[in-house]
Amino acid sequence: MQQLYAAHEERHGFSGMLGIIDYTYWKWRNYPVAWKSQYSSGPHGAPSLVLEVAASQDLWIWHAFFRVACSNNDVNVLDQSPIFNDLLLGKAQDAPFTVNGNEYKFGYDLTNIIYPQHSTFVKAFRYPIDPMDKYFKRRQEGARKDVERAFGVLNQNGT
Repeated sequence: MQQLYAAHEERHGFSGMLGIIDYTYWKWRNYPVAWKSQYSSGPHGAPSLVLEVAASQDLWIWHAFFRVACSNNDVNVLDQSPIFNDLLLGKAQDAPFTVNGNEYKFGYDLTNIIYPQHSTFVKAFRYPIDPMDKYFKRRQEGARKDVERAFGVLNQNGT
């Protein structure tokens, strides 16, 4: 985790950042016919899977989770994701870091606005007015490109 912290701080300037988490829908070409209705709720109109990924700037995917049957949106996937189960149950490994003299017990992931409020999610400002908030939003959007690049590489090689 210390290596992730160092890499993200060097590249993006975010202390304590573990990665960027996001979801993508993959059209499922060779699905079992009996499962069609369970996996047809995505935007493709055909069976699809939701892939949750946490990735870093070097395209390293350090977490991947496919949705379970009948899950129809990103929040449902998050509710069942193993990446946060240990954290919510108080069993997660400590990953301390310090910012401005304040010590934090766990790292965080950058997310977009649809994610629920959680201490390990840092969302961009929706309508920043303050120059520092605008600066933060630009930096965060730049960092979020890492996970989008990872999705692009995955889509090139298999979907």
